[in-house]
Amino acid sequence: MALLDIQGLHAGYGKAEVLRGLSLQVDAGAVVTVIGPNGAGKSTLLNAMMGLLPSQGGIVFDGQDLSRLTLEERVLSGLALVPERRELFGTMSVLDNLVLGGWRPKSLGVANWRDGLEQVYTLFPRLKERAAQQAGTLSGGERQMLAIGRALMGQPKLLMLDEPSLGLAPLIVRDIFGIVMRLRQQGVSILLVEQNARAALGVADFGYVLETGDFVLAGEASKLADDPRVVETYLGSQKKG
Repeated sequence: MALLDIQGLHAGYGKAEVLRGLSLQVDAGAVVTVIGPNGAGKSTLLNAMMGLLPSQGGIVFDGQDLSRLTLEERVLSGLALVPERRELFGTMSVLDNLVLGGWRPKSLGVANWRDGLEQVYTLFPRLKERAAQQAGTLSGGERQMLAIGRALMGQPKLLMLDEPSLGLAPLIVRDIFGIVMRLRQQGVSILLVEQNARAALGVADFGYVLETGDFVLAGEASKLADDPRVVETYLGSQKKG
């Protein structure tokens, strides 16, 4: 059974429908990516899943129907979203931001939830170096690392990343996707929404191409990376590699 099973999802803003009956699955331990141009509805999909937007259709996560659950209840169920704008507490320290991320296991009575700090510091040594530093003074790449680390502190069953490469220098983008690869190897289930199709398809098991609210292509990530339509529209003439 899929960890996440979405069927016929409709969502939007007010009377403007953005998503038109999407269906998507994420298996446990898999990295699934949704690629597409700006404005296609990628962030809308994640916001609808978190309950930040009203939606219609079925969202079953870990065997539980999410349709009537609040944002807090969805977080407790094991969903974690790293939003596009990261939304850190800028005047709080790196450490305090990470500790706040542990709200879910703490609420569930997990005794050693603070042990997650060392796991995050292993993934992101720079965060340990800057533990006492205010989050608002970090570089863009460091803020993205902190946002991902804070989400991981919640011990999520599904980590959702919204445009993690946005606004970052190429070397930092490579580092971020290297972290996604490491998380994949550790068995973390990830739903990755990304405009950088080349990088996203390079780390994913399965992919969907979203255009104007509908999936126009879906398949194994390696095959999508070779699909003529994907190559022409999203990868350009540069060869995959």
